[in-house]
Amino acid sequence: MRKQLMIACIGLMTVPAFHSCNKGFEELNTDPVNILETTSDKLLAPALVNSIWPGMSRNRSFNNELMQVTVSQSDGDNTVFRYAFRTSMSDYLWNAWFVQLTNFKQVDSLARTAKTPNTSYQGIGKIGKAWLFSNLTDIYGDIPYFQALQGDQGNVIPAFDRQKEIYLDLFKQLEEANTLLANGSAIVLSSDPLYKGDISKWRKFGNSLYLRLLMRISGKAEVHQQCIDKIRQIVENPADYPIFQNNADCARLQWTGGTSTTDPYTSPFVNGVRAQDFRGPALCSFFLDHLITWSDPRYVSSTPYGSGSIGRLGISQASGGGWYGVKSGYIPGRGDVKGCYFQSYDNTSTGGTLSLQQNTQTGIIMQYSEVQFILAEAAAKGWITGDAKTYFYQGMASAINYWVPNFNESITHANFTTHLANLEASGIIWDDNLTLEAKMELIHLQKYYALFMTDLQQWFEHRRTGLPVLPKGPGLMNGGVMPARLVYPVYVQAANPVNYKAAVAVQGPDEIFTNVWWQKP
Repeated sequence: MRKQLMIACIGLMTVPAFHSCNKGFEELNTDPVNILETTSDKLLAPALVNSIWPGMSRNRSFNNELMQVTVSQSDGDNTVFRYAFRTSMSDYLWNAWFVQLTNFKQVDSLARTAKTPNTSYQGIGKIGKAWLFSNLTDIYGDIPYFQALQGDQGNVIPAFDRQKEIYLDLFKQLEEANTLLANGSAIVLSSDPLYKGDISKWRKFGNSLYLRLLMRISGKAEVHQQCIDKIRQIVENPADYPIFQNNADCARLQWTGGTSTTDPYTSPFVNGVRAQDFRGPALCSFFLDHLITWSDPRYVSSTPYGSGSIGRLGISQASGGGWYGVKSGYIPGRGDVKGCYFQSYDNTSTGGTLSLQQNTQTGIIMQYSEVQFILAEAAAKGWITGDAKTYFYQGMASAINYWVPNFNESITHANFTTHLANLEASGIIWDDNLTLEAKMELIHLQKYYALFMTDLQQWFEHRRTGLPVLPKGPGLMNGGVMPARLVYPVYVQAANPVNYKAAVAVQGPDEIFTNVWWQKP
């Protein structure tokens, strides 16, 4: 009995000692540096920066080449401007944006489950997801959506969802975001590089994005009237659905880091692209010739826009002098001599200040001018009240003002009336008696310039409308038809074969000529 009691006492004495030792062990193995838990305010800024850069990168190397902004002159295979490119082109945006979608999902979910829930971060997270998911489905067509972002739950082989169902749920998410942001819950200012904590502007962005997506699928018969009704509801109820009102509302991240290699807000064009590579592609004659004909302020070199050889967009004269571009789609070996190009930030004559590479304004998600052109199209088609011509003019004025701050944004200002006279002299004249087709040609040519530097939006809109009409060079592949999508990444085919095959069976061949849902008749 004494022996048992002694053993029991020893046991009781050792329990606290063991517990104390175990507690010390846990403290010793707790990393004081790496963050084990996070909050919405810590995720938002990195998610935005790391989402904008992939769009900028592929805008430069893919969108601009397809849409005849630039021509990366080459006589080899795999040239984007000839509609011939490696399947590996598909990997980058899929990889980059699905990662950031996980971060936007957490911005939303962490704000919902926090001790003090924050409806603003919830709304912002939903807008971020709608933005990236819409871009991804417009690029690839059917993609994982409802089962996506479930890796933490063990689902690494998600089903692919139909584009129509994705879009309808994106509308639902944007409706919820609008309601959540109406509460105006304050957020940490430093967490928001877009709007510095101005929740009213986030709400305008969400509803402006809503208009973009509604217009994108409005050509499909089964949702046509639904889209028209919603566009009309948004436009006619600004208190319930505020949208962009001027360029101060634009969704863009300003790169304030100069040429610093450590500042998180240094333009990725500075840190991610060598100067000689940035100025490598030639400007395409389609993009440049219109600006020259119109004496457009985005091109004209005069005080205060720059020296005699550098335009406001950082367009440099050809090496031998003169302003001219290169025709796209040429047969290998028959290309024009390189003309103008976008100057790099190491340009000695301007110190880089007028270089597009260093420009603070290139982190674009959506501009006010785009919204005005959406409204111009809707008004011209009779979907909304309002003057299509006024929307059209405002879109032009604001698109110029975005890049040329000295150009007044008002359509009644002398700057714009002078520009309008230049346009009219070259045949760009709005007349309410024009056919709808002619009005669409006017709107979408100007919208093309308004969408400059906005990820892949020029490409998306051209696929939707066929406008602006681009010259077809004799060297084009794919039957001379603009690619309709990117193929799915090869590793997706290998890692998720059952769902991949099911998606292809529904959508069509996994080829660049297969139309996505909203492109199909």
